[in-house]
Amino acid sequence: MGLDSPNRSNSNLTYVFFAFIVSLVATLGSLFFSEIMHFVPCSLCWYQRIFMYPLVLIFLINLLFPDDKLFKYAILLVVFGWIISIYHNLLMFGIIPENLSPCVQGVPCSVDYLNWLGFITIPLLSFFAYTLILILLVKTKKELN
Repeated sequence: MGLDSPNRSNSNLTYVFFAFIVSLVATLGSLFFSEIMHFVPCSLCWYQRIFMYPLVLIFLINLLFPDDKLFKYAILLVVFGWIISIYHNLLMFGIIPENLSPCVQGVPCSVDYLNWLGFITIPLLSFFAYTLILILLVKTKKELN
């Protein structure tokens, strides 16, 4: 459906816009950490990037060319990224032992490059981003129904 879609409301576009902003900040943040700060991403970080980066384009395209199928396009990327971020956080906080980590080469998945206030880590920032995007995506879906 196009811009004149009766199902497309201003609040729906607002949710999509905020989802775009969150995914853009997460993408630019991960690029900043790796390219400017020279933090080498672990395997789990790479998987989370794989699921986050396309979301920027999906949300941007949906803002420019509104489509009621946004939920279908984005939900699997968000859910898989969210699950990986949960696993990564459980690993970082020692709930899952290090020997169950998929990081067998290169940087260990439990490396702590960033630790603000004693608990805010890069995987936690990723979890917050995926959670916020998931909430916005569900609100967008409910708004259409």
